[in-house]
Amino acid sequence: MDDNKESKRGIKKSTRKELSFNEAVKEIESILRNIESGTLDIDKLSKEVRRASELIRQCQKKLRLTEEEINEILKDLT
Repeated sequence: MDDNKESKRGIKKSTRKELSFNEAVKEIESILRNIESGTLDIDKLSKEVRRASELIRQCQKKLRLTEEEINEILKDLT
């Protein structure tokens, strides 16, 4: 779905490429700094929170997949 299309709930879906884990963490940290600084424009706040949420989900997925892969590797050793 492209950036201009909306889901059934009216929330725009992002088509940004998936970042590496470290890139995603850095972007999350940057968003948090902007929010905590209190200087973030209120009109951009929900967009930034939504982006952080997307990035957190990406990181959680990568962590789960990595854990599964490591468990498979360790399982093969026994």
